[in-house]
Formats: sequence, structure tokens, C-alpha cells
Amino acid sequence: MKKLGVLRYSLYIFFFLYSVNKLYAQEDPKPIINASLIGTIIDASNKEPIAGVTVQLEAVTHSVKTDGHGRFQFVTGQKLPFTLIISFVGYEKKRIVVNTSPVVIELSPTTENIDEVVVVGYGTQKRRDLTGSVASLNESLLKQNVSSLDQTLKGGISGVQVTQTSGQPGGGVSIRIRGGASIQGGNEPLYVIDGFPIYNQTESTGVGSGTPVNPLASINPSDVESIEVLKDAAATAIYGSRGANGVILVTTKKGKAGRVQLNYDGSIGKQQVLKKIAVLNAPNFAIMRNEALYDAYPNLGKFQYLTQDKIDQLGAGTNWQEEAFQTGKITNHQLSVSGGAEQIQYFIGANYFDQEGIIKNTDFKRLGFRSNINANPFKRLNVGANFSINRTTSQIAPSGIVNALLIMPPTATIYDADGAYTLRNPFENIFANPIATLQETTNTSNALRISGTSFAQYDIIKGLQAKVLLGVDLNNRKDKFYLPSYIYEGSGNNGKANLGNLDTYSWLNENTLNYTTSFQKHHVNALIGFTQQEAKNEIFNAGAENFVTDDLLYNSLQSGATLVRPNSDAYSWVLHSYLARVNYNYANKYYLSASIRRDGSSRFGSDNKWGNFPSLALSWRVSNESFFKEAFPAVNDLKIRTSFGTTGNQEIGQYQSLSTLYNLNYLFGNKIVTGFASHRIANKNLGWETTYQYDGGFDIALFNSRLQFTLDYYYKKTTDLLLNVEIPWTSGYASSLQNFGSVSNKGFELGLKTKNLNGHFVWNTDLNFSFNRNKVLTIGTGAQSYISGNYIIKVGEPLGTFYGTKTDGILQKGEESIKGVFTGNAVPKAGDRLYKDIDGDGKFTTANDRTSIGNAQPDFIFGLTNTLSYSGFDLTFLLQGTIGNELLNINRQNLEMFTGQQNASTDALDRWTETNPSQSYPRAKLDPAPIFSNQFVENGSFVRLKSLQLGYTIPKQLLTAAGISNLNVYLSGQNLLTWSKYKGFDPEVTSGSNIQIGTDSGVYPASRSLTVGLSLTF
Repeated sequence: MKKLGVLRYSLYIFFFLYSVNKLYAQEDPKPIINASLIGTIIDASNKEPIAGVTVQLEAVTHSVKTDGHGRFQFVTGQKLPFTLIISFVGYEKKRIVVNTSPVVIELSPTTENIDEVVVVGYGTQKRRDLTGSVASLNESLLKQNVSSLDQTLKGGISGVQVTQTSGQPGGGVSIRIRGGASIQGGNEPLYVIDGFPIYNQTESTGVGSGTPVNPLASINPSDVESIEVLKDAAATAIYGSRGANGVILVTTKKGKAGRVQLNYDGSIGKQQVLKKIAVLNAPNFAIMRNEALYDAYPNLGKFQYLTQDKIDQLGAGTNWQEEAFQTGKITNHQLSVSGGAEQIQYFIGANYFDQEGIIKNTDFKRLGFRSNINANPFKRLNVGANFSINRTTSQIAPSGIVNALLIMPPTATIYDADGAYTLRNPFENIFANPIATLQETTNTSNALRISGTSFAQYDIIKGLQAKVLLGVDLNNRKDKFYLPSYIYEGSGNNGKANLGNLDTYSWLNENTLNYTTSFQKHHVNALIGFTQQEAKNEIFNAGAENFVTDDLLYNSLQSGATLVRPNSDAYSWVLHSYLARVNYNYANKYYLSASIRRDGSSRFGSDNKWGNFPSLALSWRVSNESFFKEAFPAVNDLKIRTSFGTTGNQEIGQYQSLSTLYNLNYLFGNKIVTGFASHRIANKNLGWETTYQYDGGFDIALFNSRLQFTLDYYYKKTTDLLLNVEIPWTSGYASSLQNFGSVSNKGFELGLKTKNLNGHFVWNTDLNFSFNRNKVLTIGTGAQSYISGNYIIKVGEPLGTFYGTKTDGILQKGEESIKGVFTGNAVPKAGDRLYKDIDGDGKFTTANDRTSIGNAQPDFIFGLTNTLSYSGFDLTFLLQGTIGNELLNINRQNLEMFTGQQNASTDALDRWTETNPSQSYPRAKLDPAPIFSNQFVENGSFVRLKSLQLGYTIPKQLLTAAGISNLNVYLSGQNLLTWSKYKGFDPEVTSGSNIQIGTDSGVYPASRSLTVGLSLTF
């Protein structure tokens, strides 16, 4: 019934705005004499009428604009034939002689995009005037059927690496623009959505289990009109302390003057896991377990687990992956109405998205509404408001569930003989029943996000505009968690319930003056402004245990006999900024852009709260030189550009510069009392991580812009890294967060756009390559390296360097006395794995014989998009790839232990035995302690058919009678084919950590999806 309500409301708005549109429709000019010309302007490619086109009689100053149906009328004293000059943004300017009235005139979209207007920081610019590195996402990639807008960037823009951190519906991605530079600070880019800056960071309520939902999944990707990525300092310095990791500008759809359009887009589909991991069946597992027990206790015989007769009767056993994975459904519905007149334009849309996970009982739903309105109530005043409200509901996969599905023994059962769940793995290692955990755990996250911006822009005098923007972003999330008493995790406390609530409130105010003027061959645009933003977070959680019944779930904490101590927290930050920018060009040949931003942040020390972030960019449009045009007529555009600037990174959390306290419980006498202890030493000098960046490149367009090529070289150096540095114990603390260390990134970016065919058959290609080299330069006074888990941060090496041992085959019979010292075992046996002696002391020890064994940084990444159309058919597909990186496969490490206490991969079939002296895989043994080695660091390179969409547009003559202006049916697929040697579920995976990148530790697998849909416009 709620969906019907949304539809009814949308129809009311549709009829209201249609009436407004009629009221403001263009009136015909008053006749001078009874001579007239009536015509219609249409798009040459799709035959749609074009509103707002300027039509002018040659040699006459008077002009008219087409109405919402593309119609115009001239009343004039001239006689036929008329010479008309027709112009409109995005279309080729046309001069045409007209002999009759009425007339239909076709306009062709421009073949050049240098006059395209793109969104930049605090304004817009023509692409030809850009001095910085700004890239726009191909429009076709915005049509992908994904749950969040950041996923559309995969493979779409050079220098932008997008990696999935979870394949869960609504799951997150990690984005690195020109490499990651921070070690303990944030590395994600800044998102600016309709002018509102957002750092996409998940806050925890302390409730539940598993990977949280991506906050950007609360925004409907179908509402997005365009995405621009700012990469170099010339483009990002205007965002100052938040520009070091790049900036992604998102503009949502706006209405256009013209007739009212009602559009519906809907699709349904299915998705499946890309592949399953091959593990042992029940008989093979039983044989391996017998071997492991015999190796430990040879006196008890070879069949300590099951006899051969019982093994022969086992059958395949429980296939835990088959029981957990499913074919999930995807449903997406989008309804919008748009239109307007000269004084007001509007876009109103509603969306419903429902995605079932490929793992049972994991799903994501979103219901959203958007309203964007722009108006010119007075000649000098322009106002607008962008508003959205979205409700999301997610059932999240519990932590460790993927790993549990792999290692759970196939001889274990889901249910006992009485029909109750088998609580856990019956062997030495305790694993909960993963199917029971999936089916019975309640682990939900519900979010309500309300966001919007509104602005007023006033033309004070010619060329001078004042703009005030106000914005707000409200996010309320409720996490609900319940473990029933009849599964293993909840049996020990007779049921466990938790509730958590997170309220995030952020407001923004921007005040800018923008001045544009031209005189002779000089063109100047100047911007100054003051902005302020504040955010506040409040977190609360509570819980209870020991329930009489499981029926009430988390809805009656008071009925739990044991209350879990509640927890609450609140924190905030403030950012004040002054900014200025000047863009100058002479004769559209020589360009200069300079900007500076001064930021004051509450996050830093009292002596270092303010930072300055300047940039300077120069470019030369060589193609506008007279000598060049004559010498190289095939070159339409050639621009050489360079830039330098500084940006900052403030993503370190709150209150890190202050001395803080934490609470402790103490026992005094017979009473428990609460006190406070010092938690952190103050650092009033704590400041920004600062990135200095140089960029040099050129843009060239050839053969009527049918071939466009962009090349950039960049060098980024990030200094004053925020690191926890050891300090003397006499201070009372072990470490202090200080500004130490530096990291560099340098590389090349190449972009190529081609219009291969441009007739009845249209074929366009968009290719991008990116090469980035990351290096740690310093990590503090005198320090050369430090170890973090399976990684090392070392001067001279890139971040993401794996640190472990190197394998050297398998110990064979007769080699125990010679090579046994290289197994790491006190009593070596044939079948043990051998390791290399790195330090040359004649033996192997884990502590002394570790070294760099690979790196997660790719040699290069690429994306290839092709768009084809012919006779109503259209096809778009994207090939994406990452080459040269390595991945740490933790799942594989777990599956190659061969202990018999948990399941193993089918590689165990080639393990060492007396009859199979393998050189690849060790013997089965009861030793649950793996040694991290290069055996588990794999080639992570892949090439993927990331997306494909095939559509057909029904001929218009078949639709006219039904009042339909456009009908397109389509078939769309995601992750259809993957070419990779990686043994895990999916090579496109990372942990999201700045240090431990490229780790696959039981991440929710990615899926392959196929959907069918239609797009309908009235």
C-alpha cells in the first residue's frame, strides 16, 4: 500500500507541474505584420523535439526560443526565403535557408566535447578552459544496475582504482585516486553531492556482526546525472584539507524547460556467486583425518576416526557452500516526472530497489524520494533546492561466515537426529554451525537519510554574482541483533539481544562571490568565498542476555535476566574555510588558474589548527595559434597543461590532539566504583597530512574530434604522515600520534576516446590506462621499517608489501638430518614443508627468516568501454582489468592446514604421503599453527567483462497512438566473465585497510547478475 501511495503522490505532482508548465509556456510574439514562419526543431539522432533552441533571422537582432514541443514562430516583414541561425548548447550551430513554412529542422549533437560544460569545485567550466586534471564518467556507465553510485566508477576513469571490500548487497568499495598515501589516516576521496561535501566513512554502533552497509548505498544511483573526478592539485586544492585523496563531484538530475515527461524504468533479475571453492567431500575428509590422527598417535592404528567400511557408506556429506549460497533476486523500479518552463524547472523521482544476497538471509532494500527544483522568480535571482530522503533495510551476513562455510567438516551435519540444529563442529576446533548462524541470527541495520542543499544566486551587476548555499545531511541508523538460545553462539547465555542507534547530523553554509568579465582578448573569472561545516554524532547501544523465550527477539530487553552494560558516546567536528580562485585566459590560447584555501579544523592541535592550500596551473591551447592551424589542419584541439599545488588530509578522527580519559571499574571494599584514567597524551602541534602534487599533461583531438587523447604524468608526495610513534615509558604512555614520515606516488594516466563509426551504425570507444608507483620515503627519525601483521612498512618499498617466509619444497624421506632444520619443527618428519634460510644462519626460524614476498599494488589498471548502436539496437560493454598485483588468500591458508579438525581444499588430494611424495603440499598432521609464507600470496591479476547492456528502442510510429514518446527494452549483466588465476572466490577484493591492502580474509563473495528491464517515457 505504501508503494501505491508514492505513485498516487507522484501523479498529483505530475498534474500540478503540468499545469504550471502550461501557465508559463512561451507566448508568441505580438505580430508586426502578417508574415510568419512556423517551424519545429528536432534532434537529428532520436527525432525528439528540442526545447530552448535559439532561432534568429540573419542580420536581425530579434530571436525566439523553441517551446516545450520544439516549436517556434517568427512574425516578420521579410519575405521568403529566410536565412536562419540556429544554436543550442551541445548541438552544432546551424545556418540554413528556409523556403517554405512550416518547416522541420534537424540539429546534430556536436562531435566535439571541448565546449562541454563540466562541474568543478564551486562552479562550472567549459572543458576547453580546464587547466587541471578533471575526468567525467562515461554516461553509459551510469546506467549500470548497482546498489551504490561509487560502484559505477569501476574501470571508468583513468587513475581511479575501485576495489570491492564486500560483495554483500549494499556492500562497500575502496577507492584510490592516484594511489593511497596515508598510513593511519583516511585514503578515501571526498564526495561532493549537489554541493554538499561527504566523507564516506562507516561509523559503528557497537552492535551486530559483519561488514556494515556502505553509507553511499542510501543514495539512488538512478538519480545521478553526471560524475566528475578531480585528480590533480589544480582541481582539488579548492577543497583544501579534504582534497588530498581526490574529489568526486556528483550531480543529480535536474528538470529542463519543455514539455512534461513522465518516465518509468524497471528491471528484474537474478544473481549467483561467481564460483565456489573446491573442498573435500566426506570420504576424502575422513581419510585425511585418519592420516592426521595416525601421524600424532601411531600406536592407535590407521583408522582412529572411521573405518574404511564406514567411510564407504558416507556419501558426499554436507556441502556447506551449496546449503548457504542461493540465486538471489534483484528488483529495481524508478518513477520520475520532469519538465518546466523558463521560470521554473523540476525533477521529482521515487525509487524502490530490492536485492537478495547470494548468501541466504542477506539482503538490501532501499525506498527513496528525490525532488530537485530550480527557479528564476525574478530577472536577477536564481534559486534552487535539491532534496532526497531514503530508507534502507539490510540483513547483514555475520562475521566469519564465509570462512566457516569453507572449513566446516563435510561429515558434520546441519541437523541432529531430533531435527534440532547441530550446534557446532564435533572435533577439536570449535566452529558454530554456519547454516544455523545464517538462518537464525537477526542482524539488521535500518537507516534513514535525509539530505539536501538549497541556494540563492543574485546578479548584483553584470558579471558579478553572489551565492548563498545551505545544506544538511541527517543520517539515523538503527542496528538490531539477536542470537537465539538454540544455536551455538546463543546457547551459552540463553539468548542475546543488542540494540544500537547512531544519529549523524551535518550542516553546511557556503557564501561565494563570482565575477566574470571579458575585454578585448582577456577573459577573467574570479571567485572568493567563506564556508563553514559542522558535524555531530551520537551513539547509544544496550543489550540483555538470558531470556525466557526467543520469540521477542530484541524487542524486550527488559525481559532478559542479565542486562548488558549500556554504552553511549558523542563527538563533533567543525571546519571553517576561506577560499579564492582566479581563472584567466588570453585569446583562448594562454590560460592561468590560481587558487588558495585556508582551512581551520577542530581536529588538530591548538598550535596547528589552520592550514593554507594553494595551487597554480598553466596551459597553452596550441591549436588556437594561427601557425598551428595551417600546419596541422587535422588537429582540432591541442592543449598542453601543467599544475602544482598542495592539499591536506584531516581524516584522523576526533580529539586526537587532546589528552583524553577513559572509564574503568574498580573494586573498593565490597563495592564496584567507576573511575577515569588518562588515555592519550596531548599534542598541541598535531597537524595536517600535506600532499604536494605536480601534474603535466596534454589533451589532443584529431579528425573532427573523432579521436581524443589525454596523457598525464603526476608526482605526489605526502608529508607529515600521522603515525603512532613510540615515546619513552617515563611519560606514562607507550606511543603518541605525531606527524612523521612521508610517502610518494607517481605515474602516468592515458585516456583515449574514439568515434570509430558515425553513420547509421555508431561505434564509440573509451579506453583508459593507469600506471602508479607507490613508495614509502620516511617513517620517522632513524626508523627504516616496522611490521604490521603479515605486512611490512619499509622505506624504499610500497605500501601493501607482504612480509613472510619463502617455501622451498617438501621434506622427503632420508632428508631429515640434512634439511630438517629448515622445517621450523623441533622433530622434523618427511612430509613437512621446507622454508628458505633468509638470514643465512644455517637454520630456519619464523622470526629471523621473513622477507618481502609480494605486493598488493598493481603494475597498471585499465578500463575499456564500447558503445554501439544500429537501427534501434544499442550495446554497451565494459572490460576492466588489474595487472601485476598480488593477493593474500587467507581462505587458502586455512584450507591448506590438513589437520583433520576442519575441512581442506581439494589440493589436499595431492598432499605428501608415503605413496605420493609430493613436492607441493605437506602431509596431514594435527598442527593447527600455520606459517605465513609466499604459498598463500597469489597473482591477483584479472580481466573482467564488468558490465554489458543490450537494448532495443521501439520505433516511434508504433508508440504514437498510445501517447508514448520512447520505449526501450534491455538486457543487462554484471561480472559476466572473469579471466584470472586467483584461487579465491574473486580477485577483485581488498580489506579496505591502508596497510593490509589486498587481503582476502573471508570477504563476502562477488556475484554475477543478469537483469531484464524497460524504460518508458510519456
